[in-house]
Amino acid sequence: MLPSRKRRTRSLAALCAALIGLVPLPALAAGPQDLIDNKGCPNCDLRLQELRELTIQAPNFERTILREADLKEANLIEGNFRNADLRRAELERAKLHYGDFSRASMRGVDMEKAVLTGANFTGADLRDADLNETELSGADFTRADLRHASFIRAIAPNAIFKDAKMDNVDLERVDLSGADFSGARLPNSDLDRVFARGSNFESADLSGVRLSSADLTGANLRNANLDGALLRYTRLAGADLTDAKGLDPKRIMGACRDADTKLPAGITLETCGQ
Repeated sequence: MLPSRKRRTRSLAALCAALIGLVPLPALAAGPQDLIDNKGCPNCDLRLQELRELTIQAPNFERTILREADLKEANLIEGNFRNADLRRAELERAKLHYGDFSRASMRGVDMEKAVLTGANFTGADLRDADLNETELSGADFTRADLRHASFIRAIAPNAIFKDAKMDNVDLERVDLSGADFSGARLPNSDLDRVFARGSNFESADLSGVRLSSADLTGANLRNANLDGALLRYTRLAGADLTDAKGLDPKRIMGACRDADTKLPAGITLETCGQ
């Protein structure tokens, strides 16, 4: 090997050694009692761990790998899960009130019937997540990736989905009263029987959505894209659809309005009954 090439090889090896020393590696897995004593384990590798019913107030799991961990019925209120890896973790019936899951990797996570009141999922990856029957009052999903997630029968009044990616999401029978979907993308999603009184869908992409028997009383749908949407027996009393685009009269069946409803030109609805 030429001398110059040897020097370059030695320099590269030295640089790699220095970088290894600077970049912290995940700590070894800890047992449940260690997690309780230390109130969490930031930057640890806890993948596949059996942590069912783990109870810690305000734990710190920032950047922790919890991939496929069993956390069923865990009680981790006010937890810090920022940038954590929770892919395919099992969190059914967990109590996670006011937790911070911002920018967490949570694809395929199972959170069915979990309590997530006031939780922060800003920028999180929740593709294919199971959020059926969860308690999501006031939860924040701003800019989250929720494509193909399921929220069937969830309770989510005043939740925030602003600018979220929600393609093909199942929101059937969800309580969305007062929720904010402004700028969100929901093409081909299922909103059948949602209770969305006073919700904000301004500038949202609702193309191809199903809104059968949905209650959108007082909802803001200004400038929303409703191309190909199905409105069957949808209640739109007091709703504002000013500048809404793509509504097809042939796909509006039994939807109703009242005197305060604002509709785009060319769209007429029957009057809602009591």
